[in-house]
Amino acid sequence: MPTDCAADGPGPGDTWHLDEVFVRINGVRQYLWRAVDQDGNLLDVLLQSKRDAKAARRFLAKLMKKQQRVPRVMVTDKLRSYGTAHRQLMPSVEHRSHKRLNNRAENSHQPTRQRERAMKGFRSVGAAQRFLAAFSGISPHFRPYRHRMTAAHYRAEMTVRFAIWDQITGAAGRLAAA
Repeated sequence: MPTDCAADGPGPGDTWHLDEVFVRINGVRQYLWRAVDQDGNLLDVLLQSKRDAKAARRFLAKLMKKQQRVPRVMVTDKLRSYGTAHRQLMPSVEHRSHKRLNNRAENSHQPTRQRERAMKGFRSVGAAQRFLAAFSGISPHFRPYRHRMTAAHYRAEMTVRFAIWDQITGAAGRLAAA
């Protein structure tokens, strides 16, 4: 059975789903821009105060620089700023813009919202950006595709993932020393 962990795959896919959602930080509305590939792996996040063409262009430029390539297809919602940024930065890429095509990116906001509620909101833009950049990369490691596994396989998979996490963070060494 496949585990579909972000770290298991060969790399990000060639279809990018882009979306933005607003987040209130100290009462001020900020926009969290997010890009995921067709498998739901996070490509990049960026917090900005605007939701215009300049902000979309900045996000796409940052995304392309980080990925060091352009996608085959870019899927967005109906926000017209994406079209402007797309035409300026990567006109050769196919751009699909439809109301319901972008559910992959819309669903990727759910863990962020859950974490935001648990933390009772974010305190500053910088702290939120740093947290979301780290959290979005770590979170999928502990969220395997449960519906594709038996209960025994899920337990075994989570045991392996926690062992990997302990090895990466050095938690096992700190517990033994204490």
